[in-house]
Amino acid sequence: MKIIITGGGTGGHIYPALTIADEIKKLQPEAELLFVGTENGLEKDIVPRYGYPLRFIQVAGFKRSLSLDTFRSIYKLLHGLVDARRVLQEEKPDLVIGTGGYVCGPLVFWAARWGIPTCIQEQNAMPGFTNKTLDKWVRQVYLGYKEAGQYLHGPAEKFYTGNPIRSSILSCGRDEAVKELGLDPDKKTVLVSGGSRGARSINRAMLDVELALSGRGDVQVLHATGTANYEAYMAALKAKGGVENNIIIAPYLHDMPRALAAADIAVFRSGAIGLAELTAKGIPGILVPYPYATANHQEFNARALEAAGAAKVILDKDLTGESLQEAIEYLLLHDKELKAMAEASRSLGKPEAAAKIAGLALALIEK
Repeated sequence: MKIIITGGGTGGHIYPALTIADEIKKLQPEAELLFVGTENGLEKDIVPRYGYPLRFIQVAGFKRSLSLDTFRSIYKLLHGLVDARRVLQEEKPDLVIGTGGYVCGPLVFWAARWGIPTCIQEQNAMPGFTNKTLDKWVRQVYLGYKEAGQYLHGPAEKFYTGNPIRSSILSCGRDEAVKELGLDPDKKTVLVSGGSRGARSINRAMLDVELALSGRGDVQVLHATGTANYEAYMAALKAKGGVENNIIIAPYLHDMPRALAAADIAVFRSGAIGLAELTAKGIPGILVPYPYATANHQEFNARALEAAGAAKVILDKDLTGESLQEAIEYLLLHDKELKAMAEASRSLGKPEAAAKIAGLALALIEK
């Protein structure tokens, strides 16, 4: 059995693909898996570290406005269609899975046209252009958010599976995490992260929040600023007098599973996989969607959690130290509401998503 998984550009498309691949290997240890991406995407560095072979095709995304780059993209798309045909002819896969990003378009398209079983996984509440297009051709679509289904009108079967997350996220408990991270078990923990690169607007607001929360006996903060922002943030904090040891600041959290296990409240962007991890752990969120995400998909993700009672949303343009502190203080002071939000978050969690997707995808081969 040979399976091609394609999707890339960003970690939001690559890590779900890797998680699905790992689950397929559990179900079918003899299956041969091949990833297909581009040399310009993060998959070039990430996929080989997980031990999976990787092939490249040439393709580029389209800009919304007409320019010289648009014509370059059209050329690369045509080139990518030729590359994709070649890969399929040489590899002869039994199944092709797409996880989003423009790279998966040509490969999934040709596979579907040639009768090879195909499926795609859509992480966001607002589907991307590639998956909206492929929905007309593939056999199945796996939805990270049920809200995404209203934007997909093709004949493919739709399954609300949730988004696949790493098994390590689920295996760590709070007591172990608090101990390993050197936190106080009697204090509520606020976890702050703007993603792997950090978020300047969140950092800017947290500067005032951390000064206000410094030395408090009821709360502790675990804040990842992003590597590029760390030194400037610490300098700004020092200039304002610094903080006490209930405020822990790091450039990057290498052990996010433990950080999530320790968290009572999370201040996050609204990337699909980050939110899938929050809901799998039942963590209430104060969400600040990235305002420049394609088709504003992060706000759609955040609003889905807010509508379910699992999060509060502060738009980036409205984010200040005062508005963020007010949101955090409210949850710290209202245990009943915090617990209700935690229950709502947990009700949205789909910890079995990766296994369900792997099982549904493998079943396509037998149809």
